[in-house]
Amino acid sequence: MEARQLTPAPSVQEVTDRAGFMALASEWNALVEATGNELFYRHEFLRIWIDNFAPTAQLRVWTLRDAQGRLTAALPLMAERVSMYGIPVRQLAATANPHSCRFDLLALEPEGATAAFLAHLRADRSWDVLRLTDVPEGGSGWRLLEAAKGAGLAQGTWESLQSPYVPLPASWEAYQATLQSKFKANCRRRRKKLEEKGRVEFERIDGGLGLEGKLEEGFALEQSGWKGQRGTAMAQDASTRGFYTELARDAAYAGKLSLYFLRLEGRAVAFQYGLVHDGRYFLLKPGYDEQLKECSPGQLLMEEVLADCISRGLREFDFLGPDMVWKRDWTDKVRRHTWLFLFNDSAFGRALCAAKFRWVPAAKEVVARWKK
Repeated sequence: MEARQLTPAPSVQEVTDRAGFMALASEWNALVEATGNELFYRHEFLRIWIDNFAPTAQLRVWTLRDAQGRLTAALPLMAERVSMYGIPVRQLAATANPHSCRFDLLALEPEGATAAFLAHLRADRSWDVLRLTDVPEGGSGWRLLEAAKGAGLAQGTWESLQSPYVPLPASWEAYQATLQSKFKANCRRRRKKLEEKGRVEFERIDGGLGLEGKLEEGFALEQSGWKGQRGTAMAQDASTRGFYTELARDAAYAGKLSLYFLRLEGRAVAFQYGLVHDGRYFLLKPGYDEQLKECSPGQLLMEEVLADCISRGLREFDFLGPDMVWKRDWTDKVRRHTWLFLFNDSAFGRALCAAKFRWVPAAKEVVARWKK
């Protein structure tokens, strides 16, 4: 009888340095395109994020390959030491922060990938908590959480964002028909009020030699308002400024950048930093001149941008970020995003989970009741 050669089971390999991560670029993006084609999971976006926000981080990028050596799953993590309730904790964290917008595990076959990644995780004793941030509804990260729960690991969730989005119809008239009459009347009145102050123009910048100057103009406008006062504007932190500058250059080269301006007598009074990918427009950063708030220049620019997106044949406008009243003027649809936590199967890991999801919330509730 001829002996059959057994195919070795796929095994998880970790990439722990930038050079190794850079070498994955082409096959990483092929995996992204085969699993939903989400902009924020692409290799170049992650590389720019790492270079600006975590250049010295200890990368632990998990990869899974099939018998033919093809990349079939990936989870970009980094190891860090953090403090939880004053206690030092070893954390495996998503290579993400609020500027990442959303994050997830990439997998052609989520069930097999989560089983392999969970086995890899359980064999590793160098961590206490795994944190995946802003995983969208239906993301593969949820499969990992479910597998961990089935294996008896302590776990928990925290809903972080409800991001509004607009499914775009084929015509501007069809979209306008979905908006409230009072809101449309307010937009017309505010546009007339702004036009009484001078010439109003709409501009879109996709790249070109003047990109740096336009980007600086947008940075300055965003910083002029409440974001500048709170210290959260793009230009106020070197890492954040570097991230958005490099991202704009890369996106312009790839034909994905859209910087929008509303101008009054040539002066920028509203701004959007957006990216276009796979038929969707993503609003990363807006800004407007708050001295003209009675004219709502930000909302007037939104009207122009939505009309432009429809004329370009795009299928969706994604506001990203948290739910806000001004976003709900344009849509009633949201995507929920959640932070997922897994804890090591140890006494310390179980205690951390209990502290985060039971003891501390219970203590806060008692304090809140006492203050009433």
